Amino acid sequence: MALSNGCSCKIGPSILNADLSSLASECQRLMDSGSDYLHLDVMDGHFVPNLTFGHPIVKCLRPKMPGVFFEMHMMVENPERWVEPMADAGANMYTFHYEATSDPVSCIRKIKEAGMKVGLGINPPTDVEVVLPYVDMVDLILVMTVNPGFGGQAFIADCLPKVKYLRDRYKQLDIEVDGGVGPKTIQQCAEVGANVIVSGSALVKHENPRKAIIDMRSIVDEYIQKSQLER
Repeated sequence: MALSNGCSCKIGPSILNADLSSLASECQRLMDSGSDYLHLDVMDGHFVPNLTFGHPIVKCLRPKMPGVFFEMHMMVENPERWVEPMADAGANMYTFHYEATSDPVSCIRKIKEAGMKVGLGINPPTDVEVVLPYVDMVDLILVMTVNPGFGGQAFIADCLPKVKYLRDRYKQLDIEVDGGVGPKTIQQCAEVGANVIVSGSALVKHENPRKAIIDMRSIVDEYIQKSQLER
């Protein structure tokens, strides 16, 4: 599975609020429920106040999940530092935050040289226009719909105009939303043009994650088809 194949719907669970003592089985459960990829949150306790896991865990997880697309969401300072270890661990996409580096171009180049796809994320307070110089260099733009650092936060609808701004300008761009996204908020995300959907606790803790994924995909696909007909 590759994320950057035009504007189709992809749904990836964030396993931050899963049972991390059974990480491999939790990931397999979510993939068996119809997920397209896994969104793995890496937090360093500096860029964000929380601490999760790093490349050693990813390296252990990779053999248990052959063929599964791993997007590393790097909520870390100096993201350049962890590019090679994550590539070595088996990551497929390395998504870093614009706010975390003074030289996004060098970071993008390093990620590509390591053989990974590139995602560029922005936090809720950040103006969407800062990513415009880099859109043609990356595979995905991530628009955070919560302040990064903790799972289970409330969805910030005020971030959605950023998604619409990007979609109006880049019809084929993979635009990812992350934070408070689930069956209750998916329509708002879909109608502004988000097509790559990260869903954390709303999916991981859902009593029927397969149904939740089917329902969310149906809504996103409906808006994608509608936008294509309007062109």
